[in-house]
Amino acid sequence: MHEYKLVILGPGGVGKSALNVQFVQGIFVEKYQVEVDAQQCMLAILDTARMEQRIARRDLYMRNGQGFALVYSITAQSTFNDLQDLRKQIGRNKVKNLARQWNNCAFLDSSTKSKINVNEIFYDLVRQINRKTPVPGKARKKSSCQLL
Repeated sequence: MHEYKLVILGPGGVGKSALNVQFVQGIFVEKYQVEVDAQQCMLAILDTARMEQRIARRDLYMRNGQGFALVYSITAQSTFNDLQDLRKQIGRNKVKNLARQWNNCAFLDSSTKSKINVNEIFYDLVRQINRKTPVPGKARKKSSCQLL
């Protein structure tokens, strides 16, 4: 099973935890098993909620994460503006090649309350990681995905 590490980032109060909880249907476990494109994946989702002040820990999560979901509120423009700083922080914590790939990122409108595009956010992150670092043919059948 191939493992993917995804990080949920965004300003305080925009719904990072709600997104995570909705994705796993309100059940807390360390890792979640899902199927993406007929591939079994093990997801370890790192939710950085209430970590805004713990910069060292957040930097560590950014270095270890493989996929990142930047979350903001459509009712608060300032939360969207804050994403630029988070994007820069990710670039500082990852290799330069990752920072150059930002022009290939996806955009999905979602609602955790209505469960619109919640699963798609996580599945798209797995697909993007697979495109950039494909799993060898044989391993793909037995692979898993892990999101942090």
